[in-house]
Amino acid sequence: MKNIQVIDGATNCAYCIYQISDDNFTLIFPTEGQDIEFIDDLFSRLGEHKAEEILSPIWERRVDKKNILGLHGTLFYQMEFKKKFYPNKQESDLDNAALQ
Repeated sequence: MKNIQVIDGATNCAYCIYQISDDNFTLIFPTEGQDIEFIDDLFSRLGEHKAEEILSPIWERRVDKKNILGLHGTLFYQMEFKKKFYPNKQESDLDNAALQ
């Protein structure tokens, strides 16, 4: 199992962590080293039906942040403006000072 953080554009977003199977994690983050995904890209790549099939089970698997052993990916909802900061869809993209 992997842990992913879901961040949406709501003012009251809670930055929740959810567990997801390794197989479904790979479907959401398919590229080697990828740990960032945007919901619109996921839906475009997999189609609405498949994306919802993958995401539906995770909403029942919320985990307490204090108890997780690693954070493996971040899924952004309604935050397309952040794409410019993650051109490779990797958290390490933020290490590039030119993007900040």
